[in-house]
Amino acid sequence: MTDCFHFVRHGETEDNRRGVRCGGDRDVPLTDRGVEQARLEAERFRRSGQTCDLVITGPLQRTATTGAMFAETLNLQLLRRDWLRERGLGEWNGLPIDLTRPWFAAGETPPGGESEDAFAARVLEGIHELANGPAGLLARRPLLVGSKGIGRILLHRLAGQPGVELGNCTVVTFTRLSAQLGGPGWWRCDPPEDPQMANAGA
Repeated sequence: MTDCFHFVRHGETEDNRRGVRCGGDRDVPLTDRGVEQARLEAERFRRSGQTCDLVITGPLQRTATTGAMFAETLNLQLLRRDWLRERGLGEWNGLPIDLTRPWFAAGETPPGGESEDAFAARVLEGIHELANGPAGLLARRPLLVGSKGIGRILLHRLAGQPGVELGNCTVVTFTRLSAQLGGPGWWRCDPPEDPQMANAGA
């Protein structure tokens, strides 16, 4: 069986709706619309028939709630992993996305926040453990539940697809390739059936 995992970004939050930044050091709930997004996408994923035997979520309530809805709909075990926490954004939390976008592009580190390289290293180490750890979790073709920044690292640094961002409750699948064991191109990302470009914060 081909090694793969699925990834879904959490449902809408109020910060997403307002278009402001929301990092891993800012814990906000889903909106009513976000809860409905998670419910509908979990049901769509169930009907798709894709193989998935485990849901793994980050610790924040926006991801935990989304993950719990997928786990309930799919009747699967739910695990939590801290490495799936969104990047800490410090003083950038609550600022408009359009204002901060150039700072992200320039590789700046938010005051009181987490550097992009440290964040990426944390996420990629989590994927390494998922793929190669003794628990054998990758064999269960898990669904990972995280925020936009987690998806960005997976797409840009794991699958070599810079410039792609995921909308709320968009599911994509990452497949491990037999060649290039490390770096961009180590995994292939299969796009969603209905791609959504993100227009909201993490």
